[in-house]
Amino acid sequence: MLRGKKILLIIGGGIAAYKSLDLIRRLRERGASVTPVLTKAGAEFVTPLSVSALAGDKVFTDLFDLTDEAEMGHIQLSRSADLVVVAPATADLMAKMAHGHTNDLASTLLMATDTQVLAAPAMNVRMWDHPATQRNLSQLGADGILFVGPNDGDMACGEFGPGRMAEPLEIVAAIESTLVQGPLTGKRIIVTSGPTHEPIDPVRYIANRSSGAQGTAIARALAAQGADVVFVTGPADVPPPAGVQVVRIETARQMLQAVEDALPADAAVFAAAVADWRVASASGSKIKKDAGRMPVLEFAENPDILARVSQRKADRPALVIGFAAETDNVIAHAEAKRARKGCDWIVANDVSPATGIMGGTENAVHLITADSREDWPRMSKQDVANKLAQRIAEALD
Repeated sequence: MLRGKKILLIIGGGIAAYKSLDLIRRLRERGASVTPVLTKAGAEFVTPLSVSALAGDKVFTDLFDLTDEAEMGHIQLSRSADLVVVAPATADLMAKMAHGHTNDLASTLLMATDTQVLAAPAMNVRMWDHPATQRNLSQLGADGILFVGPNDGDMACGEFGPGRMAEPLEIVAAIESTLVQGPLTGKRIIVTSGPTHEPIDPVRYIANRSSGAQGTAIARALAAQGADVVFVTGPADVPPPAGVQVVRIETARQMLQAVEDALPADAAVFAAAVADWRVASASGSKIKKDAGRMPVLEFAENPDILARVSQRKADRPALVIGFAAETDNVIAHAEAKRARKGCDWIVANDVSPATGIMGGTENAVHLITADSREDWPRMSKQDVANKLAQRIAEALD
């Protein structure tokens, strides 16, 4: 899929730089050429020789290389690629990008380029969570920089949390999504996924058995078709796909706000299993067990996200798709839900325990529209997602 594509790869100074070697190999396997730029700090983690050997090309390191600069080589480098990839994008590199600093070759290239930039952040979890990094992230997003990752996981420093650089194949998928034109190129699509967690107190919450696997597969399939995907996800078991904008939430009210913030969009797919109710007044401290007495919880209804978006006036997406996870009378309940909510399509499935669908790897769905019904055979959740993405592309064409 990347044959003939030119990638300018900037390797920052972090322990994740070792992954850049595998990234180069994966890109070349797919037919891309890679021109590597190694920062001074990056060279502390991987050698120019190893990078050059894998890339099959010269490694650029110095802004003041007189041979190259005789013809303004840094300008040519910055504009000859189809995509500029920064991996790892350290906190220092992100700060330089956000504030326009140009004190080395990498930062100068990033300022001089008129090519799309994709960054794969990698840093300590505290550095990632620091307000300065989050401000820089917000600014870079506003500037049009694309991101893949970071992932949650163990850090080299022994801590755990967000900050691990995306895996090489995830970055490759994001590159393919950015460079490969598809039928949904130029379309903005919102996808919700996973469960919501509604707090009872600081240590307890109301949730459901959704793994987020189907929503993740749908977002991945849409991105592969070229869509600009905003992926609003609750605390799911599966990691979000590469090449999409990830918005993490906990509660139904947070999900509604994230969806509204992402509008306008061409389509919206509501695959999340949103809790219908929340505790009206969650306790600010842990509810203590009192022998012989049960706590009394008063519930409030959560906002109906699907209905609210379906019934919007000015910025309603052209195609709104809901999901109906049912345990009995699947078709009848799904058809009634579509009419009641006002959405265009409903994807209905039977999630009774005997099916093994809830939390499993397969699904069997019915696609219900205003005037038709398609009964799809049982297949993998990714195959369901691919078929749904194809239907969406046809509808938005």
